[in-house]
Amino acid sequence: QVQLVESGGGLVQAGGSLRLSCAASGGTFSRYAMGWFRQAPGKEREFVAAISGISTIRYYADSVKGRFTISRDNAKNGVYLQMNSLNPEDTAVYYCTATAAPVQTVRSLTARTSNAWGQGTQVTVSS
Repeated sequence: QVQLVESGGGLVQAGGSLRLSCAASGGTFSRYAMGWFRQAPGKEREFVAAISGISTIRYYADSVKGRFTISRDNAKNGVYLQMNSLNPEDTAVYYCTATAAPVQTVRSLTARTSNAWGQGTQVTVSS
């Protein structure tokens, strides 16, 4: 079973940037479609971005299109989220997830329906 560890969160001012990392172990990494989700206090975990096993397909939530970029390095078993032009609405705990299902299914995953999550990394954007 894949194990995931997120890192790279922190406190930034509005307009700033952060790069999140997710380190994976277990299984064959390139077989997994990967995704980033976020969860703000009192809200449901929501989809942010997804990437297919060999980076041929990427999806983004409308709220982050043009600002966030998901990428992966299969040689390093890593997936990344470059976040630019951050605003306070981006404040949340960011989670990485992995699935052997097709990448298009990542967008509809939830905390309940996916059993592969890291511990999360906090992103706080101040105004």
